[in-house]
Amino acid sequence: MRQSNLYIILYAAALTVVCGGLLALASEGLKERQQANIALEQKKNILGTVMPIDKNTDVEEEYSNKVKSFVIDSKGNVIEGVNAADVVVLAEYKKPTDQRMLPVYEFRNESNPDKIDFVVLPVFGFGLWDNIWGFVALQEDMNTIQGVSFQHKGETPGLGARIDSKDIQDRYKGKSIYDGATLVAVTMMKGEGVDYSSDTHKVDGMSGATLTAKGVNSMLSGYLALYESYLKRVKSGSAATKTEAVEEGPVAEVETESSDETN
Repeated sequence: MRQSNLYIILYAAALTVVCGGLLALASEGLKERQQANIALEQKKNILGTVMPIDKNTDVEEEYSNKVKSFVIDSKGNVIEGVNAADVVVLAEYKKPTDQRMLPVYEFRNESNPDKIDFVVLPVFGFGLWDNIWGFVALQEDMNTIQGVSFQHKGETPGLGARIDSKDIQDRYKGKSIYDGATLVAVTMMKGEGVDYSSDTHKVDGMSGATLTAKGVNSMLSGYLALYESYLKRVKSGSAATKTEAVEEGPVAEVETESSDETN
């Protein structure tokens, strides 16, 4: 029996409403678990810049025992009343640099809690197509890179997307972000296949991904500069001044230029 067009339209509309309602209920019901998984993944990424992480690693226990987190402003002052886990780095990236809240994750020495073994700093930027982000771990000298963790939203597979691979990230280990007293970060060079082991401020590039590499370079230099006041205070042995959290105004939009270039 052939159904009328009206019946088909009403049936499709009802099916859409029912399925949409079920999906909304499922999403709301799983929201807490989703947030917990996101938090766990972030802790794993933070730990992974400093130590090996495998299936047997108790991420929650390791993080709880080793990491002290807090939030600072661009002058290196601790912002009271703000949890580092609640800071959305993407939202902060859209603010003027002097208004950003900057999470800090310190790995304290187990036998001497006053001693900082490593510090992990979030970084955020823009690659060829979309956002890129990650963490940089520095050793106790606040200069030598212990490890990095980079991720991306939409870089080209096999090219710029390689920034999340172990091979690329391992190139940063042991590099220095300071040249004497000057913060220079670490530069990913153009092209691939060159040995930069003797240069503490350069790493080999990614073939066909020059613009993604430039995005990584800008991300590192830009965000490490925001943390420089904090790094200097740690190196000098002085504690950061505490400040009260202030309510920020509306988040400004970020304007990005489109590019016809490809990876």
